[in-house]
Amino acid sequence: MKNSERKVIHVTLVVRDYDEAIAFYTQKLGFRLVADIDLGGGKRWVLVSPNESGCNILLGKAKNQKEKEAIGNQTGGRVFLFLHTTDFWEDYTSMKANGISFKEEPREEEYGTVVVFEDLYGNLWDLLQLN
Repeated sequence: MKNSERKVIHVTLVVRDYDEAIAFYTQKLGFRLVADIDLGGGKRWVLVSPNESGCNILLGKAKNQKEKEAIGNQTGGRVFLFLHTTDFWEDYTSMKANGISFKEEPREEEYGTVVVFEDLYGNLWDLLQLN
């Protein structure tokens, strides 16, 4: 493993419905739709991303009761994902105008500017601009 380059390329987010999740992430957060491939049997390979590089979010439709119970609570109420930005105030203003629900007012921390928001299912995210 010393010579191999490894990185996380996808993180699964359990969702209620593919299309509503795609609409939220592309229209409200401005993510791009990377892939939407029908795999048959009601299953799709759906990837969204905030930009051209880095980690994609795999939108996985809940298929059983246990998965449905995880929707909106994938981390037990803690912040789940961190959306890094190079222009905090532009993104914050745009997200607010798009109806994103913020759980607090933006704050300055030692490491940067941050605010917690929630996605359409209630998962918590940090919008973060590092110093």
